Amino acid sequence: MKQSRTKKQLALWMIGACLSAGISTAWAAAPAPTLTYSWPTNAGPLDPRGYSPNQMYAQAMVYEPLVRYTAQGTLEPWLATQWQVSPDGKTYTFTLREGVTFSDGSPFNASAAKANLDAVLANSKRHQWMELVSTLERVEAPDEHTLVLTLKHPYYPTLMELAQVRPLRFAAPDAKPGVPVGTGPWVLTQTRRGEFDRFERNAHYWGAKPGYGSVLVKVISDPDSRAIALQTGEIDLIQGADGEISPGTFVRLRDSGFKTAISAPLATRTVAMNTALAPTNELAVRQAINQAVDKDTIIAKVLHGQEPRADALFASNMPYADLGLKALPYDPEQAKKTLEAAGWQMPAGKRVREKDGQLLSTELVFLGPSALQKNLAEIIQGELAKIGIEVKLRAEEDGALVQRQREGKFGMIFADTWGAPYDPHSFVSSMRYAGHADYMAQRGLPMKDAIDRKIAEVLGETDEGKRADDYREILTTLHDQAVYLPISHLTAISVNGKTVDNVQFGSTLFDVPFEVMHPTTGKP
Repeated sequence: MKQSRTKKQLALWMIGACLSAGISTAWAAAPAPTLTYSWPTNAGPLDPRGYSPNQMYAQAMVYEPLVRYTAQGTLEPWLATQWQVSPDGKTYTFTLREGVTFSDGSPFNASAAKANLDAVLANSKRHQWMELVSTLERVEAPDEHTLVLTLKHPYYPTLMELAQVRPLRFAAPDAKPGVPVGTGPWVLTQTRRGEFDRFERNAHYWGAKPGYGSVLVKVISDPDSRAIALQTGEIDLIQGADGEISPGTFVRLRDSGFKTAISAPLATRTVAMNTALAPTNELAVRQAINQAVDKDTIIAKVLHGQEPRADALFASNMPYADLGLKALPYDPEQAKKTLEAAGWQMPAGKRVREKDGQLLSTELVFLGPSALQKNLAEIIQGELAKIGIEVKLRAEEDGALVQRQREGKFGMIFADTWGAPYDPHSFVSSMRYAGHADYMAQRGLPMKDAIDRKIAEVLGETDEGKRADDYREILTTLHDQAVYLPISHLTAISVNGKTVDNVQFGSTLFDVPFEVMHPTTGKP
């Protein structure tokens, strides 16, 4: 019944394909079978160098990098088959894979790659968050299969940043405006705003042929509706790390017989504390907050055990982060003693501590539309009330939240790390720039300037041992200063029915490897 219904839907969608602006109808005859997925919004125009509303999972389907980040935290050749780094660390010479074409049949070669990278450099202010963009001096294409990147100074994360989903992937230079043409295994063939996006197999793809002929991504914004769609057979797969369904729903679907999986840690869920704003400018207050929040209970009751406890800013599976850093143990009584030793006393008959006429009161800012952040914020509020800290909750929409991050208008704020392949280098690099929550949180530290200098050093360090020592110093300092309340390590979840096999996680928070999945029959 499901297959019959799907065929009827396909027929209707193919008729409507001609109404989809800017997308070729040459792909209208979609091969079966189709994998049906869902996402809260449409994929967007899929500009390889564009940000919102471009969705990263979709950009990763269409566009490919020179080198690819693996789930093991290593790099492997992709559009480049090999590379050499000059002894001074400033020149990267790539040998490009031969026989690769874009989905429109045009060749992928060094001149096409150079055109894409030059376009990034021409608009460098837009991409200044990525250190490589400001570090890259010039791009050369001495022959068809050789690409040379020359840096202003050594920058060890060069390859990791080339592996990121955007903005350093490759589109056909001569593609029509608004038509996404990449070298990846999928081609966006149809979009209906608020309804769905359709991706077909790239007939020109150089790599292994995907097991599905197409991926239909239905726009379903509500997590509960997404779960119902899976249960009724409207979609085949739920996967992601952005609250696609609630932890409780995941457990319910698992217990009802759906195939489920949880990824390895991908990023860290944290609360950043403002060291430049009272009362979180005091180390004792930040330490007491870390001592007063029962993370194990939060993980068990709110996250349903889906995320491992975080004791430090980065998970130990991140490069340079396996440092043995220990969290302050959950101990509300010790938290009270920590505050009292710092002069914060509880007046008789009061519920909030005071010092020098000042209340021990702060504000926790969270993303209002996120039910999970709201729940976590309320729990943290209740935990800190037990030790005499008043926490006022402020829910903000996404835009207002970002503005508060930029301006440092928070006492505490949810500030997750970026995950692989951004952690630790890209995340640490951003700590030096005003406008990031982490910079604003750290700016009150007496050693902030020294931290920033050390970050600049580690990003340019070519000696592996010295680099590891520099990271140890940076991360240990931030840990000892209790700038963050690490809660848990973010994971991706996956739920699917019995019709899909070989469901795997991507190597980052932002990609879903549809190309390795296939129907249970194994027949494409």
